[in-house]
Parts: sequence; structure tokens; C-alpha cells
Amino acid sequence: MLESELVNIAAHLPEMAKRQPDTSAIIFPKQNRSLSFSELNTLSDRIARGLIANGICRGVRTVLMVTPSPEFFALTFALFKVGAVPVLIDPGLGIKNLKQCFAEAQPHAFIGIPKAHLARLIFGWGKETIRTWITVGPRLFWEGTTLNKIIEEHTDASPFVPAPTSSEDVAAILFTSGSTGVPKGAVYSHGNFAAQVKALKQVYGIEPGEIDLPTFPLFALFAPALGMTAVIPEMDFTRPGSVDPKKIIGAIHTYGVTTMFGSPALINRVGRYGVQHQVKLPTLRRAISAGAPVSAAVLERFTSLLNPGVQVFTPYGATEALPVCSIGSTEILETTRKITDAGGGVCVGRPVEGIRLEIVQISDDPICSWHESLRVPTGKIGEIVVQGEQVTRGYYNRPESDHLSKIADPETGSFFHRMGDLGGRDEEGRIWFCGRKSHRVETESGPLYTIPCEAVFNAHPAVFRTALVGVGAPGELKPVLCVELEKDVKVDPELVRAELLSFAQDHIHTKSIETILFHPAFPVDIRHNAKIFREKLAVWAAARLK
Repeated sequence: MLESELVNIAAHLPEMAKRQPDTSAIIFPKQNRSLSFSELNTLSDRIARGLIANGICRGVRTVLMVTPSPEFFALTFALFKVGAVPVLIDPGLGIKNLKQCFAEAQPHAFIGIPKAHLARLIFGWGKETIRTWITVGPRLFWEGTTLNKIIEEHTDASPFVPAPTSSEDVAAILFTSGSTGVPKGAVYSHGNFAAQVKALKQVYGIEPGEIDLPTFPLFALFAPALGMTAVIPEMDFTRPGSVDPKKIIGAIHTYGVTTMFGSPALINRVGRYGVQHQVKLPTLRRAISAGAPVSAAVLERFTSLLNPGVQVFTPYGATEALPVCSIGSTEILETTRKITDAGGGVCVGRPVEGIRLEIVQISDDPICSWHESLRVPTGKIGEIVVQGEQVTRGYYNRPESDHLSKIADPETGSFFHRMGDLGGRDEEGRIWFCGRKSHRVETESGPLYTIPCEAVFNAHPAVFRTALVGVGAPGELKPVLCVELEKDVKVDPELVRAELLSFAQDHIHTKSIETILFHPAFPVDIRHNAKIFREKLAVWAAARLK
């Protein structure tokens, strides 16, 4: 292997430890703890040696179930350094899904807090394949060793040489949120991670020395790689929509945060509180929100807290490919908002540098090979497919999912990933998101797309959000609009129903929507609290209409 081909995503950490050794890499206000780049790098080196001594080395798939903490960061970088493969699964996916994820990942090692080990034993996760156990915290009656013991036993302060991994070597397995089906393990290479770091730096102009507030643990790992200090907020990371706004705002003020990531649910909650209490966030240079479409009203509220010219960016992507596109709040509020409100879809901006994005004919069948005839004309809705260095090659132990989601590209020797999303491209090259392919409602008179239809009704001041679902036989679905009202607005639901039905008649693509059901609180994903589980709502709606 040529030296130029060597890529290990963990190499960013020792580089930053040389450039800014005494700068804080991570700060944990809840624990009143912090680690400098030098301290984090040294700690991860010691852990790396301990992992190898315990049989966790290059290629060993290792489930990591540790809450955001200094140990989580040090462990993750240590796993990358030794060339092991961290397997990251959201604990909130549910018992059935978690068991399936373990069965597919076939992990060799398990690193977790005591609660995670108890769950592993009770539900039998990975019992056929796991042979190494490490506990972060006190070990009770189960096998293995503890992280504290590993750190105590490995005091060598000399630099650890990262494993000579290549850009194609597997770096991690990241499970999707399962918002449109069973969670799948996206296989990340070291090259995928390196491309993501490069893209985030280029697209958002992030510089070493900035202060980051990541409210999603996985995004927190990018901060040290980008030379940013990560301030880990006091919050339940599985419930970003219920975050205490005062703690987020307090952390921004206390540490002079320059950039933050938040799900649309979190941005909405903090923005509402900020407007109500006339809060200003003058240190922020940018905010980034992803995980689901962000409404213009939410963007408008949050940007009112920021200095003039500072934007909220809404990148488009998925676990399998991120970032794909990006757009700022200025363009949304000044230009694209009107089109969205009229049912034109949500503008997600233009493809980022290095991403090739195509809009192809909608199909639920596999597409084995790329050819130009797949492409649809500008302005027409189709399926979004992407190609680029940050696009993952496949899923772990899911050949049927690979068959459905990948398109071989003989011309480049690469492939396209089918995002599973519908959208179109306008004359200016912007991409307009129109909803998930699996969520389209196929009626007798043709398909209805969720995002363009829902936008018409979301314009009502009493409506928090809506979800279009189909009830009935495939191809003959009856469109049903589920509505969640604003919690702090007192209205007569029947009056709102009548007004929404009137809205439907004002737009050609919503005229066929004649059934409206009010739901107290939509089921949403565990990761961002923003993706609506329309499949669950469809079952609920069908039961209500019997």
C-alpha cells in the first residue's frame, strides 16, 4: 500500500494535539470536566493500547453503548486508532430492533455502561458472537474488564501509531434511525469520514479554534477532527424536542459558542423560548439543523436571536450520505419560502462540491445499472440519487437492501445511492425535496406527495404540523390528512377542519384531500424527534375510519 493511500480518521486528533495542545477539545458542564486536545489524544492512546491487549484490534466490530462523556470521545478515537470498527446503535430503537441490529452486525466486542451490559444480558444481545466485554463504570457480575482498569494498566505516554488503514477500509457501522422501516447498518469507510470532514469545513467555513455545541452525539465527534472545542450540553440526547432551552442558551453564552447543531425540534423549542424572553445569541456564527425539513417559521424565529447576516443552514442528507446539499435561512426566507407554502416542496439548496446528484424516474424496483434514460427533465418530480466520496457503499449484512438502494455506474466505476427521497431540480440548479418515496400516496387518480401537500395546510396559524397518509388498498388509497395543533393555541377543531378543507380546494394538488383527523402528538423518531412515523399514523387513521 502506498503511503498516499493511508487514511485513518483518527489522525486528525494527534494533528490538532500538536497544533493546539492546550486548547479544550471537549467541555462537559454537567460534570465540570474538560479535556484539552493533548489530554484527549494521550488518553485515547492509552486506551488504544489497552484495547489491543484485550483483543480489540484492526477489524474487530465493537458495539459502543456509552453516554456522551469524556470516555465516549476517548474510546471512539481509540477504536479508530487501532483500526477496530465501532458499531453505533441508538438505544432508543426498541427491544425488537436492537436485537435485529445486533444479529446483523455480529459484533465481537461490547463496550458499555452498566445499564447497557444489564440490557445485553437480559435480552441476549450478541451472545453468539461477543467475546470481549469492557464496562465503563463499575462492573457487576458479568465477564470482562473495566475502562478504568485499562487506563490504570497502560501508562505509556509515547505516541500511539494509528493502524495503517486505507480510504476503503471499514471505519464504522452506523445504524439508521429506522424511521421508514427496520434500522440498517450503513458501512462507513475511513474515506467516507474524511470526505465528510472536508465537506463540512468547506461548506460552512469552519476554522480551528471555534466553539461547537453539538446536540447530537455523533456530530460531536466531528468537532475535534475540525479543531473545534465541543461543549456537550446538559440534555437527554434521546429527547431533543424536550430540551431545556435555558441550558442550551446558557452554554452558548458561557462558552462563547460559535456554531451549533440542533434537530428541527430542538431549534424550534430554543427559538420559541428565545423570542418569548428576548434572548440574543451574539457569539454564534452559524447554526446547522438537519434530520427533517425545517419550516420557515422555525427558521424565522431562531434567526431573530442571531446577529444580522448570521444564518441557520439546513443541510440535506442521510446516514448513508451527508452532506448532499445545503441552503441558508436567508435564501429560504427571502425566496424559496413562498414556493414551499404554495406546495412546491422544500428547497434543500444545491449539491455540495464533489456530489453528483441526479433525479430519476420513480420506481420501487431495483435499478442494476445507470443509464442516461433514467434521468427526468428539469422541473419534474423523481427519485433523488447521489454519488460522491461521502456516500457509503452499502449496508452490513443487508444484500437485499444494497440491491434496492445502489445503482452501479459503469462509466465511472462507482455507484449511485438511492436516497429513498422524492424531489426535483429547478432551472437554477436548486433541489426541491417532496417527501419519502415510501410515503407517497398512490390514489386512483395518481400519486400525492407528502411535503407539497402538507405545506398547504401547515400555513394555518393553529397548525403545528400535518402528515398525509393513505388508507385502503394499494393503488386505490384514500388520502387522509393527520393534523397536530399548536399546543398553546385555543381553537375549535371543527372550525379548523372547515378552514383546512377550504385550503385544500385552493390548490390543484390537494383538492382530493377530504378527510382530516386530529392527533394529539405525532409519533416521531428517537434520534431527532422530527421525522414523523407516517406508517404508524396510517395504521391509526385506518382504525379511526372503520
